[in-house]
Amino acid sequence: MTVAYVDAGEAVDQGTLNYKTPGADVAPPVVADVTYERILNAREEPQNWLTYYGAYDGQRYSPLDQINTENVKRLAPAWVFQAGTTGLIAGASTYSFEAAPVVVDGIMFVSGWDGWLWAVDAKTGVEIWRYKHAVPFDVSLCCGNVNRGVAVAQGKVFFVTANARVLALDATTGKRVWEKTYGDVRAAESATVAPLVVKNMVIVGSSGGEFGVRGHLDAFDLETGEHQWRCYTVPKPGEPGSETWPADGEAWARGGANCWVTGTFDPETNLLYVGTGNPAPDFDGAVREGDNLFTDSVIAVDVDSGQIRWHYQCTPHDVWDYDSIAECILFEQDGRKLLGHFDKNGYFFVLDRTNGERVRITPFVDRITWGAITREGQVTAKVYPDKEGDPVHFYPGPAGAKEWTHAAYSPKTGLFYVPVQDTGATATRRRREFKESIPYWGAGVQVDIEDMAGSVSAFDAEGEEKWRWRNDLPMCASVLATGGDLVFAGEPSGEFNALDARTGELLWQFQCGSGHHSNPTTYMVDGRQYVVVPVGWGGWAEGFLPGMLGAGHGSALIAFALPESS
Repeated sequence: MTVAYVDAGEAVDQGTLNYKTPGADVAPPVVADVTYERILNAREEPQNWLTYYGAYDGQRYSPLDQINTENVKRLAPAWVFQAGTTGLIAGASTYSFEAAPVVVDGIMFVSGWDGWLWAVDAKTGVEIWRYKHAVPFDVSLCCGNVNRGVAVAQGKVFFVTANARVLALDATTGKRVWEKTYGDVRAAESATVAPLVVKNMVIVGSSGGEFGVRGHLDAFDLETGEHQWRCYTVPKPGEPGSETWPADGEAWARGGANCWVTGTFDPETNLLYVGTGNPAPDFDGAVREGDNLFTDSVIAVDVDSGQIRWHYQCTPHDVWDYDSIAECILFEQDGRKLLGHFDKNGYFFVLDRTNGERVRITPFVDRITWGAITREGQVTAKVYPDKEGDPVHFYPGPAGAKEWTHAAYSPKTGLFYVPVQDTGATATRRRREFKESIPYWGAGVQVDIEDMAGSVSAFDAEGEEKWRWRNDLPMCASVLATGGDLVFAGEPSGEFNALDARTGELLWQFQCGSGHHSNPTTYMVDGRQYVVVPVGWGGWAEGFLPGMLGAGHGSALIAFALPESS
């Protein structure tokens, strides 16, 4: 399609659709002045949420304290934005949000499934403009038709699409500025990551490890879209780490290690900290003997060159689908620059972020049966799905003790808050020959539908659990910490909760009508603090809570605030 309906008689770029709500104006030019320097100092303007985690450090913490432990019981809905189930879609979708809304001076930008992006008035929830990227109907997607968010800078909004494109839109009008392809959809590469703007670059990662692709990070000039560098996360023969793959064959060329969750950044080390995904095939280790670097690792990448400076592998030779893609939370302790990472394998890793040195490792979930990791970092596997047709049960299941959804850290309390999934699964090894764009799992997997639990658990930097708020179901959504000593967390059954950040006491709850599998954020407009949560149950629900596959899907943003004074 080459023409779409925007304003009367106005054509748009081939393959895209751009809509404007009747009667709505363009957005004010609030993004024009969003520079690298402003993002560096994002926490100095807590009324905004300028980047994916709120700031480069990945803490998902806001100093805003208008809503606090004393008054949170008065929190009420301020507005609701219903995204709906608009138009034809490229593949099976549950229309659920998995994004973190970005807010700049009263304007919210949020992405959805199947190439959608919206600009919304953050005070009223009124749509300003929407954009639709036309995604081919035959894209290969592992784990849901989803998108995790946007980045903003210098008048533009950046996001990726399921068919492995990165786009820059004019933040005032929603019109496309540039578009670049950075993955091969014919080989089943895709993209779901929220971009990260660093300096003059927008940085993105690839998806598709379940189809046997070679993962990579890419950087583009944010003004022109010119490609700056590519960092492959599986080394080819002769490169450092290649000795951890079979010397013969091409296992490395389809080795996975995709980076599909946004990294964090330290301007002092000039390093980008990114988690990498599972090796491929996920469960059949016989075709890829060795540790399989740099899969299931935290990697530190020089942001100027795209070179890996150090790595730490959390699960060598993974056969449980334990992607290490989770956030890398940057913090300091006793003058030391550290990094905290809650891994799918059930362990909390604290590393020196200047060199990757291990500081400590502690479990954060009760049941871990796949193996064990000592405090010295020694990994011992106990359960392998290594016999064809022989079912093997293990904890945590392939969605992990914590999936991609994010933990938070409060510098005010010194505690980490992690959404925990205590769920097992059974894998039955099934040898599959590699074929391009065909799922390359190496096993059939059935996630438990009984005997499960969840929690929001608080840990200090030593790995000691300080409190636990228990839930009958796994906690499958990101949490948010605030200066009001609150932790916000959504449940699969629809409840949105505010917990006391120091004790874990439940202080407030609201039923949102659909399960939570996304990222709440907070901001302020005209002196009033809002907490907004994207709701919508879906994505890879069969992986983390299959018993709720038929639950109400939903597709809404719900903003909460204290009642306005009369």
